[in-house]
Amino acid sequence: MTETTAPVADASGQPSKAASRRGRWLRWGVLTVWGPGLVVMLADTDAGSLITASQSGAQWGYRMVLPQLILMPILYVVQEMTVRLGIVTKKGHGALIRERFGRFWAWISAFTLFASAIGALLTEFAGVAGVGELFGVSRWVSIPVATAALLALALTGSYRRVERIGLVIGSAELAFLVAMLMARPEPKALVEGLKSMPLGNSSYLLLVAANVGAVIMPWMVFYQQGAVVDKHLSVATIREARHDTAAGAVLTQLIMISVVVTVASTIGAHGGQGALNTVGDIANALTPYLGRVGGTVLFGLGMLGAALVAAIVSSLAGAWGLSEVFGWKHTLNERPNRATAKFYITYGLAHVIGAVLVLASVDLVNLAVDVEVMNALLLPIVLGLLLALEARALPEEWRMRGPRKHIARALCLVVMGFGLYMVPQALGWT
Repeated sequence: MTETTAPVADASGQPSKAASRRGRWLRWGVLTVWGPGLVVMLADTDAGSLITASQSGAQWGYRMVLPQLILMPILYVVQEMTVRLGIVTKKGHGALIRERFGRFWAWISAFTLFASAIGALLTEFAGVAGVGELFGVSRWVSIPVATAALLALALTGSYRRVERIGLVIGSAELAFLVAMLMARPEPKALVEGLKSMPLGNSSYLLLVAANVGAVIMPWMVFYQQGAVVDKHLSVATIREARHDTAAGAVLTQLIMISVVVTVASTIGAHGGQGALNTVGDIANALTPYLGRVGGTVLFGLGMLGAALVAAIVSSLAGAWGLSEVFGWKHTLNERPNRATAKFYITYGLAHVIGAVLVLASVDLVNLAVDVEVMNALLLPIVLGLLLALEARALPEEWRMRGPRKHIARALCLVVMGFGLYMVPQALGWT
């Protein structure tokens, strides 16, 4: 990737002259370092994840809150490894796989990543269409407008600008926290729910596995590693980058918890039945309890922000991954030219394909199941390669050691196990 025009920090760990000129409020370098972790975590709470959280709250109430809390450290452990790999090696995830394990594994990871990114885009565009329809806007208007905006965003010639816009869009997800307060959850019932995790129930365990798949997504690994490289963070900023990732992990899970609690306090507490498979299903079910403002406006606003920021992140992850495998120049810090044309074409095609499939009224329910299965199968490959890179691609002083290494590996194995557990259920084999 190319150098940015204003590195965040020099080798001594002090802010660069260019960064210092931005103003006194940037003198600690924190605001110039933070971003990749928050953006990727806000994207993690995408349309599919929010639908999964809604189903969890409706079916199991507050008993689905504890799994979301447990997922916070797991999410941080996975993404923190990508931060160290990107900052220390100055290479993206796909490039490191190609360098360490050869083109075969690089091609497998990149093409499955791109397929996963297309699947994610389908979910996000379906979410955008659903929000539009809540307010009487046809998908033939909302989808083309969203596609054009996302394509234009990548042409700004600055990763930092894309990141800031992503943060602004993703902040709309905070509407879910307001909706949770409007739902007035009962504290005593919430505490009781935290004490119960009926893992012996296959239905509960399947939803837990679905939540694991909704929180740990393959394209997140590629995005955050590529983002810290494109932002040109130095090793002096790793501490701040870790804080960025930790804050993002807490924020995204708080959003998931807010959706679980909102639905549990309303639909779940009143024995609400019926499918919650689309934005419209959930909004219509919430409206009798929260009114139009809470059920439609706040939910729609949060879902729109989640879908758009996830569309940005998943498409960039796919484009970065393929570019790294094929050795194409890839950076958001330059406008399209002959050198970066293949990267931008890949990014654009991802959005166009996703938009066309949604507008063509493809069977999105079955397609969503297929994407879920693909992500579940991809997790063991992605996390396995991530752990191998952490152990081999980093200098000794930057590798995990002692209890931390064993805990991280154990958590990754749990995620991989849950991912594989989802496959037979999703395929209808059990």
